Amino acid sequence: MKKKIRIVVARLGMDAHWRGSIVVARALRDAGMEVIYLGNQMPETIVATAIQEDADIVGLSTLSGNHMVLAPEVVRLFRKEDVDEPTVILGGTIPPDDIPRLKEAGIAEVFGTGTSLKKITDFITGSI
Repeated sequence: MKKKIRIVVARLGMDAHWRGSIVVARALRDAGMEVIYLGNQMPETIVATAIQEDADIVGLSTLSGNHMVLAPEVVRLFRKEDVDEPTVILGGTIPPDDIPRLKEAGIAEVFGTGTSLKKITDFITGSI
């Protein structure tokens, strides 16, 4: 039997948006993944929860422009904990010029606004 993919989904910091993260979380659940939805959280809580839940993927969502500080902090904290690091992905309103720096910081993939749910799901299932 194939292992069910476990994904933690969180909005970075105090980001006020919610619709995109809820839509993606539901699509992942409908695709057969186990989704642990955290809502708004800071990197420390996201990392602690992902470790506790033995997550395969951490999906971060942002709309407020905090992605260049908080998303790399999530990766840094995983590395500091010296654990088997889950794949960290990011979605939301991300300027294209920021994407290479985010990937250099350890974000596996960045999904901008308008990305199809199928593309996100296919990336996740292909990375496990």
